[in-house]
Amino acid sequence: MNTGQAFAVLRERILPERADYSGLSRSWRADLLAGITVGVVALPLALAFGVTSGVGASAGLVTAIVAGLVAAVFGGSNLQVSGPTGAMAVVLVPIVARYGAEAVIPVAIMAGGMVMAMGIFGLGRLVDFIPWPVVEGFTIGIATIIFLQQVPLALNVPKPEGENTGLVAIRAIQAADWASAAKSLALVGVVVLLMVLLPRLRRSFPASIVAVVVATLIVSWLAWDVMTIGPIPAGLPVPSVPVLDTATTSALFSAALAVAALAAIESLLSARVADGMTDTSRLNPDRELFGQGLANVASGIFGGMPATGAIARTAVNVRAGARTRVSAIVHSVLILLIVLFLGSLVAVIPLAALAGVLMVTAVRMVDRRSAASILRSTKSDALVMILTALATVIFDLILAVEIGIAVAAVLALLALAKSSTVEAEQDHVLDRAFGEVTADDERALMKEHIAVYRLDGALFFGAAQHFLDELTSVADVRVVILRLGGISVIDASGGHALEEIIHGLQSRGIAVLLCGVAERPLRILQAVGAVDALDGDRHVFTSLPAAIEHAHGHIRRHLEPGD
Repeated sequence: MNTGQAFAVLRERILPERADYSGLSRSWRADLLAGITVGVVALPLALAFGVTSGVGASAGLVTAIVAGLVAAVFGGSNLQVSGPTGAMAVVLVPIVARYGAEAVIPVAIMAGGMVMAMGIFGLGRLVDFIPWPVVEGFTIGIATIIFLQQVPLALNVPKPEGENTGLVAIRAIQAADWASAAKSLALVGVVVLLMVLLPRLRRSFPASIVAVVVATLIVSWLAWDVMTIGPIPAGLPVPSVPVLDTATTSALFSAALAVAALAAIESLLSARVADGMTDTSRLNPDRELFGQGLANVASGIFGGMPATGAIARTAVNVRAGARTRVSAIVHSVLILLIVLFLGSLVAVIPLAALAGVLMVTAVRMVDRRSAASILRSTKSDALVMILTALATVIFDLILAVEIGIAVAAVLALLALAKSSTVEAEQDHVLDRAFGEVTADDERALMKEHIAVYRLDGALFFGAAQHFLDELTSVADVRVVILRLGGISVIDASGGHALEEIIHGLQSRGIAVLLCGVAERPLRILQAVGAVDALDGDRHVFTSLPAAIEHAHGHIRRHLEPGD
């Protein structure tokens, strides 16, 4: 394939196409209404996530507008809604604490470039390897952190210093002026109550925006002295590309890598949620990564924060009847219009109201039914979920995912090793096989001197010692036939263990025959020298009767009459 052909394939795989808007002539009304609905839902969340991440409400709005629009056009899902999210806010808090809010812009651009590269190199399918308990534990941990992050705002105190969310929440409680905190807690209570009750009257009701409006009116009417969002720019900032010198890049590389990993994982998971909610949408994972990466670069250039696909807003978009990516575009345009014409009203929104919105959001993030299902399934899955959740809260999100995947992998290997068995072949199988090649008067003699073992499952490093221990203790016979047709997985360690078994048995004068080895395991056994370790040239057979026939001849040659 030449360069031109390669570029054409890449363009088809990751760039927009006319088919993205097929059916728009029939669905534009539904897309318009869905976009307005999700825009109303996204506005308070964009403000809240901007504030809680430490970069400010304006950055949250810019991200919802710019990243949301770019991801809608270039992403790989027709129904995905992107913008600032709670998980990203959690990652940004320690970055802001360590490097300052100004570091978020180069981090967004660097991370965006990394995610674009993931899409170009076809890494979109890697998210399939993240186990479900890891995802659930990750979500529970994020929800816990988001809830704890709202404690200072709910108590109307400036956020105390520190990176650990739990410690910051405790310090906020210690520093609270409870006379002032009572007012902000009352606002939180009003918001929570409205967000819980209003959807019961009508599911599509924009409860969060109504709750924020009511809380703002209460503050204005009673003249309460509580913290508010404050002035925001009446438009988008002028785009600017920061100078990324070697020192800056080196200092922020690990932070950008963490942001890139989160942006890729959360976006792909969110898009898969959208796929699961409708039969009309099909995710292109590589294009989704490319589009999300480009969205992060654009967000950084306009002074926003890193963005990902937003699971809650995507779900609202689907439930509101969206059919094409036009709905996500409308959502960004609506927020832009609010910034342009209603910025002065946004400025007086109390931060306690946003804290209430995010507290409810955090609780709703946890799918209690899924968590309970995992806890009831197996101890291993429950352990993976709990460890991932704890690691998310105690350490950080990326390390938590790494720990969860590592623990899940180890437990899976242990389970695979336990499922691997070596057993003496059953009598009725032996009787049938011996009957095909031996006379009745010789059958008992053959069964006395021939042992047949069936190996099932995986012959790999986790199970190799188990097979070794079982087969090196074989009783005193003349021939051992190993049936390997049930081996589904084999690696070099398993092949080496089989070689040791062969050497150990042959050193005791016991001939070893292999039977029913599939093509791929046979190649591995040949590569590690297990086949060469066999004493005879014809010691590998396709069927059990053929192996027994050879063993029969071997015994007749080595046994003297009367033995």
